[in-house]
Amino acid sequence: MFPIGDDNSARRSLPVVTYALIALNVLFFFVELSGGNAFIQQWAFIPRRFGQDPAGGIPTIFTAMFMHAGWLHLGGNMLYLWIFGDNVEDRFGSLKFLIFYLVCGIAATLAQYYVSPGSRIPNVGASGAIAGVLGSYLLLFPNARVRVLLYNRIVAMPAIAVLGFWIVLQIFAGAGALFNTAQSQDTGGVAYMAHVGGFVAGFLFTFLLRGWESDPPRAL
Repeated sequence: MFPIGDDNSARRSLPVVTYALIALNVLFFFVELSGGNAFIQQWAFIPRRFGQDPAGGIPTIFTAMFMHAGWLHLGGNMLYLWIFGDNVEDRFGSLKFLIFYLVCGIAATLAQYYVSPGSRIPNVGASGAIAGVLGSYLLLFPNARVRVLLYNRIVAMPAIAVLGFWIVLQIFAGAGALFNTAQSQDTGGVAYMAHVGGFVAGFLFTFLLRGWESDPPRAL
């Protein structure tokens, strides 16, 4: 079940921040590729290093949000941001959405740090911030129709089903990752707790900012 689009018929504004974030992520990835491993070690968020020098590690909380582990990682994240970010930005307004995005990214990074503070593995990716966007979208547009690739056909499903399924997968995968982390602080892979932390932060911040406002169902 892979999202490929949603209904933008009610969108009222051009999502300039969403587009700018996508462009910045792609640009930063090219810089990361040219800088190689030295660039990654310097600008990725490394939990153990942050624990040893929190003040010095603060910039990496932000720079790591714009770094990715590969083309597939970048492409998947930007697809999700492109599908869901514009509608949330439209509802919040551009400046508030930018602040919201960064705050969710910070919350996601700290959630991952909380479960693996001794890890020496560089943490990179916009996934945590985008998970916050998904949490917001679920609250604001639970009945919006999301087009998903389901096996070999495209079907429209309500956002509450698509994103609800996504977060359940993250929670179960995160539980398994916690077991692995307990055995080793240096195991790479997906930072599932960053996804969960970002999603919860996005949901809660949206509740505080906008209340229980949601859109009625719309047909594609």
